Amino acid sequence: MIKQVAIALCLGLPASVHPAVFAAQEKHTFEVSVDIPTLGFYVIPSEADWIHREQTLPWDIHSSTLLGLRKSFDVKTDGSAIEARLESFPYLTAGGDSRDNIVLHVSFNGKDLTQDPTPREVVSAEEAMAGSRVQLEIVPREQPGGYKPGEYNGTVNIVFNVAAPTG
Repeated sequence: MIKQVAIALCLGLPASVHPAVFAAQEKHTFEVSVDIPTLGFYVIPSEADWIHREQTLPWDIHSSTLLGLRKSFDVKTDGSAIEARLESFPYLTAGGDSRDNIVLHVSFNGKDLTQDPTPREVVSAEEAMAGSRVQLEIVPREQPGGYKPGEYNGTVNIVFNVAAPTG
C-alpha cells in the first residue's frame, strides 16, 4: 500500500510543479487569419504574401528615377462588372513641405482610378464572369525639379464593388 502511494505521488508530482521551477521557458504568440472570399465576387491578390506589408517603390540611383509597383489580382463575379475607386488621394509624403509630396498614379486593369465618389468600371461583366487575372499598377508622377531626398510613406486605398445590374 505504501509502495502504491509513493508511486502515485511520483507520477503526480511533475504535473503540479510550477513553471518558475524550470531553468528556461519560451512562449510564442502569433496571429493567424484567413480571408475566404465568396465565390460570387472576389478581387484578391494573386500572390497573397504582399498585400499586408509595406511595399517599397524601387529607386534607380543611376538615373535618379523612382519606379512603380505592379501586382496581379484574380477577379470574378457571377453576373456584373467590377467597379473601383480610390478612397483618398494617393501620394507619398516625407512629412515636410507638401510641395515635395510624390503623387501616385493608380490603375487597375489598365483603367485609371480617381477618388471620385462614383466608381468606374475596371473589369467588364464578361471578363469578370469568366474570371481573370488583371494588373494593379502604381506609378509615381514626375516631380518638377526632381525628387527631394527623404523617407516617404503613403497609403493607397482602393474600394471594389459589383456594378449594379443594367437594363
